[in-house]
Amino acid sequence: MTGTTAPTTDGAPGRGTTGEGIPTTSARTASVARTVTDVLQPRNVLLAGMLGIGLAAAGGDWTGLLWGFLGALCAGLIPAGYIEWERGRGTWGDRHVVDRTKRAPIFFVILGSIGTGSVVMVLGSAPTGILVAMLALWVMTIGLLAVNTVWKISVDSAVASAAVSLLAVVHSPWWIAAYALTAAVCWSRVALGYHTVAQTLAGAGLGAATTVAYVFV
Repeated sequence: MTGTTAPTTDGAPGRGTTGEGIPTTSARTASVARTVTDVLQPRNVLLAGMLGIGLAAAGGDWTGLLWGFLGALCAGLIPAGYIEWERGRGTWGDRHVVDRTKRAPIFFVILGSIGTGSVVMVLGSAPTGILVAMLALWVMTIGLLAVNTVWKISVDSAVASAAVSLLAVVHSPWWIAAYALTAAVCWSRVALGYHTVAQTLAGAGLGAATTVAYVFV
């Protein structure tokens, strides 16, 4: 949910454990992991993913890009802007929001933003494929919120997985190959000490489950 290096307990840069007891890694590996997690953060993944989904849903017509951008705006860019605004106010240190007890407001902003965008899409007769993707992300966010009340599930992993899964359904099964990027996100979150392996796998699994929405189309 960007900072400098992962927190440590032994004073050595990039080594030790986080405050939650999750092991961190070497400085070199941490640098690579930092790059991966920043480049493939939710707002970037959603911008690229929703543009692709919108274009595919519109049958290649350029108007699909506009619907895709609206989806990216509501699902990724507005929530990211909210996080940065709260960070500026000192609510939390960076976009990762390490303390899960402070994450609820973010999920509510995401739900409100995606819900609003979905209404606009319905009123504007957007392609079914992009609207279903929005509703799937809305349901996924409810799942993330519910799990987060008791356990720190990985949002970055969930978003990376959802984007790939949705593209595979709307555009081409070949997009499954992009799960290599999802795996990279999961690795980076663990390497930086933000999540455990189980937390990233749970997030990725929840993201993949968004494709169930298309069964009802």
